[in-house]
Amino acid sequence: MGSWFARVILNSLGASVRWLWGSIWRTIFKKPKYNWNDYLYGPENSDYYDNMGHSFNNGLIGVIVLIFVIIPIVELIFD
Repeated sequence: MGSWFARVILNSLGASVRWLWGSIWRTIFKKPKYNWNDYLYGPENSDYYDNMGHSFNNGLIGVIVLIFVIIPIVELIFD
């Protein structure tokens, strides 16, 4: 149960960071934006070939954000 919960949290955190970054980047360069579900689950394209890529990227980005952003902020607040 704990591992599943951690994967869901890290996947959601990573998707949120990717969505925020992609939205800012695509707004600056006037490109069409993707919605949050596309970053979380991958595109809705039927011939999409990579089922695990988005989850892996989201988890990796979630771990990086957790280590370098969230934990230092919590330590500053509660120290």
